[in-house]
Amino acid sequence: MIPQKQSGVDPSRRQEIDSLCWLIEDAFVSDHSESLMNNLSHIREQDWTALPPGGERSIADLLEHIGWCKWMYEDYAFGTASLRGDQPPIIPAGGARSRPHEELLTWLKQGHYKWLASVRALPDDAELERDRLTNWGERIKTRSIIRSMIAHDYYHAGEINHLRSLLQGKDRWEYE
Repeated sequence: MIPQKQSGVDPSRRQEIDSLCWLIEDAFVSDHSESLMNNLSHIREQDWTALPPGGERSIADLLEHIGWCKWMYEDYAFGTASLRGDQPPIIPAGGARSRPHEELLTWLKQGHYKWLASVRALPDDAELERDRLTNWGERIKTRSIIRSMIAHDYYHAGEINHLRSLLQGKDRWEYE
């Protein structure tokens, strides 16, 4: 992904931000096997809410969590800190564990692009050292929040890949 230029911003003062934005997109939507969205490309419809033997979380449940984090981290680090993590629209209405498939993907992507837009809006790399609020009340460096969210997508992409492998009976290395 190519970082979007900000009008009136000196690009030489945004090299780290631009690199981080590229990594945010790479972890979420690139076509390599480690990205979150690419790991969803091999999910069958019946895998969406299925639990593997002994499992407690479905792929849909994981995506709810990932989306929740994108919305909450963005709101607390860059927004009004007004979202509540135990109430809709952050959690599904009516006590459901997850939203319907297409609604969940739309919500997840909206949260991702809202998060990315807030990082892209940072005026220069000095902002990466600024302490920002987290949804658990701690203030930490912007850089650390961004790093955590990049790692979060990769971590759960791997978890989704493993769940898919278990559900489809393919939990082995390709070379075996």
